Amino acid sequence: MCMICKNTSTLESTTTHVVNYKNCVIIVKNVPCLECDQCGEKYYTDEVAEKLEIMVNLVKKLMQEIAVIDYRQAA
Repeated sequence: MCMICKNTSTLESTTTHVVNYKNCVIIVKNVPCLECDQCGEKYYTDEVAEKLEIMVNLVKKLMQEIAVIDYRQAA
């Protein structure tokens, strides 16, 4: 169920996940998600959320100013 509009129907989609960390911006493209077909709110499965956390933590160690990762290639 959508946390925003309480709709119960979602569609499989992709999105871009952006994290601001200190002076860095981490962008992960093509992230699989579930999108509410009424309001467009996006949700990650537990598996995708775990992979995103791993990717973001690896990039944080590199401390680049801007990092862009393609989820499909990194997952």
